[in-house]
Amino acid sequence: MAAARNPEEAGRGAEPRPARDGTPVSVDMDTAIVLLGAGVTAITHPLLYVKLLIQVGHEPLPPTVGTTLFGRKVLYLPGFFSYAQHIVKVDGKLGLFRGLSPRIVSSAISTIVRSKVKQVKKKKRRSKDLHFPLIVHGSFELSFQTLLISVRCMAQFVGREAKYGGLFSSIVKIFQEEGLGGFFVGLVPHVLGEVIFLWCCNLLAHFINTYAVDDNFSQAPAVRSYTKFVMGIAVSVLTYPFMLVADLMAVNSCGLAAGLPPYSPHFISWIHCWSHLSQQAQLFRGSSFFFRRVPMAAVSMPVE
Repeated sequence: MAAARNPEEAGRGAEPRPARDGTPVSVDMDTAIVLLGAGVTAITHPLLYVKLLIQVGHEPLPPTVGTTLFGRKVLYLPGFFSYAQHIVKVDGKLGLFRGLSPRIVSSAISTIVRSKVKQVKKKKRRSKDLHFPLIVHGSFELSFQTLLISVRCMAQFVGREAKYGGLFSSIVKIFQEEGLGGFFVGLVPHVLGEVIFLWCCNLLAHFINTYAVDDNFSQAPAVRSYTKFVMGIAVSVLTYPFMLVADLMAVNSCGLAAGLPPYSPHFISWIHCWSHLSQQAQLFRGSSFFFRRVPMAAVSMPVE
């Protein structure tokens, strides 16, 4: 087992020491991170699957009458567990993992790129390597395209289609029907959401760590280490509409029932989609898995 690197060497961005077999330790670490990311992606996939079906407006189960804390009767839509049980009833347990393969590929690409970016920052070679920005840009596009395929694979549950199957066959299908533009549907709101999330998260974390956390506080380092994580949860709520619009645009008018009326009108642009959701008060549709109330517009008569 190779010895751990000296902290001073790590701070100077030194090259990782090779193991006894001559393989750099960082390679094993990168592989472990990718495998860990794939495992987390697989575990959380059913959650994202149910969320996507809620986002596209697919509600196969009837609402139930519930009571609020104040005793008022309201209609509640099924939560995650009821929805997941319905998927298992229709497609079996493996059905919960529809569209998982493209998501794992997308997650692996993102993990590898983030790792390489950190290494380049440490080695300070960003300005010298002219190909590095192109590699990052290309990797981001490939990651988004595999994510788009995953979204369409999951959305097939609505109309029981089998249009999108394997990764490569889906790429060919999109290129044949939509051309190169089909691989970038929903890219703009996706990028805007990511940029706003990162900018707000880092800015808020910086202000809190600088001005709100006192250096004399004994637990200041521990608090600062969790600040960005907590801010990420808060900011993700604000940027959720961008992710919702990106997912809806990825499915819209692609030939799947989930992207056609009555589930969705034809959207000219992502701004049109945003405006439609805003008018329907549905910009946060799918953001919650539990205690989902029936939208007031869908209630034709009072339940009381």
